Amino acid sequence: MTGRAPVVALVLLYAAGCMVGPNYRRPDVVTPPSWGELAPTAPPAGRSDAIADGIPTAWWTTFDDQVLTSLVARTVQSNLTLQQAEARVREARALRRIAAADLWPQVEALGSYTRARTSKNGLSTGGPGKVFNLFQAGFDANWEVDVFGGNRRAVEAADASVEAAADDRNAVLISLMAEVGLEYVTYRSLQQRIALANQNLAAQQGTLDLTRRLFNAGLAPELDVQRAAAQVATTASTIPLLEQQSAQAMHALGVLIGQPPMTLEQELAAVGPIPTPPAQVAVGLPSELLLRRPDVARSERQLASQTAEIGVATRDLFPRFFITGAASLQSVRASDFFDWQSRALSLAPSVSWPIFEGGRIRANIALQTATQQELLAAYEAVVLQAFQDVEDALVAFSHEQATRAQLEDAVRANERAADLARRAYAQGLTDFLTVLVAEQSVFTSQDTLAQTERDVALELVALYKAVGGGWDAAGTARDGADSGS
Repeated sequence: MTGRAPVVALVLLYAAGCMVGPNYRRPDVVTPPSWGELAPTAPPAGRSDAIADGIPTAWWTTFDDQVLTSLVARTVQSNLTLQQAEARVREARALRRIAAADLWPQVEALGSYTRARTSKNGLSTGGPGKVFNLFQAGFDANWEVDVFGGNRRAVEAADASVEAAADDRNAVLISLMAEVGLEYVTYRSLQQRIALANQNLAAQQGTLDLTRRLFNAGLAPELDVQRAAAQVATTASTIPLLEQQSAQAMHALGVLIGQPPMTLEQELAAVGPIPTPPAQVAVGLPSELLLRRPDVARSERQLASQTAEIGVATRDLFPRFFITGAASLQSVRASDFFDWQSRALSLAPSVSWPIFEGGRIRANIALQTATQQELLAAYEAVVLQAFQDVEDALVAFSHEQATRAQLEDAVRANERAADLARRAYAQGLTDFLTVLVAEQSVFTSQDTLAQTERDVALELVALYKAVGGGWDAAGTARDGADSGS
């Protein structure tokens, strides 16, 4: 019984749950009571695409564009950047299992056979020139009794790292979906701008043909012909750049779905409208942002993991207790190997306590503490940045909508003015410069409106990204597809 007393004492200390280092508590962050840039109007009632806090779980469906919805689904399934993030989650889980293994005894099986001959001319307890065999088989075990909780702190850190990796995966997913929305909206807007450029080019070509007829009839100077020809060439020169940008957006979409750049060429060849966003959106409360945005959650979990690392470093200040044991069978004859008298047993409790290491341990504790303070400041900065992202997106979305409304009025007025100028010029009631200015104003205002319609949609995508919407719906869809495959 006396020999078992130290072992029992160590087990009791372990069971007591003593853990060095600080216990983690989520930092308190002051959140504003409401969004300062949120329009006072309420979101439309009866929407079916909103979750409890008002954020659409699949925000891309609010654009009512089947191609966009399909592209998002394919990105979730096949994007290579997302696959890297998911692999990092699996890595973190494996590291957690490695850390948890230190809580258990380490047991290994051993077996050996030795055939030896003693020297006739040397010292030998078995007699000179004797040949003998030795058969051995058994188990060795070693267990560190985690008295001060260093290994448990390591598991705690690993648990938080797993959660941080999962949040990082969700943050990557939000960014990818927003990128798909950005590239798709950009592509559709470029298609519209190319179509408008060709439409205006046709109208300007008609004006050029008219001036040539008037010139041939002696009713217009050559200056009018050259001005009209210059305007046609100028408008035509804008099309190649738009086509280049359109092709690049299409290439980007192809890579986002994990395919070669030209994969979507046929699918996206037909000209489609710029996705139209709803006039009003719900964004929830500022306090909900801390729970919804994965980058905020990731930063908080990294802080939790680092707090546990302080305990891991502090453990080195205290003694470490080990229990080593062995059980084996040993025999010089194979026939006696399984005889009860062939057993060999050992049990060896031990302790290890660093006395002097030149300040390394305390320096490591200081390092881990400073890193924790750094991550605390980083977490607070991420929270503030999240609030800014939402406020910026809200004000941009509302102001782009106001700009679009004004530009729609401008396009209608310029189109009417251009039509009146062409008629007056054909009847000799005005000079060609009036026609030239009117046509250029039509093209400029139409192109600007197309860009503004693009920007309204892009600002809404940015708003959905800022409030952390969509990753849960896309993640659920991905998990369902994986489980069904």
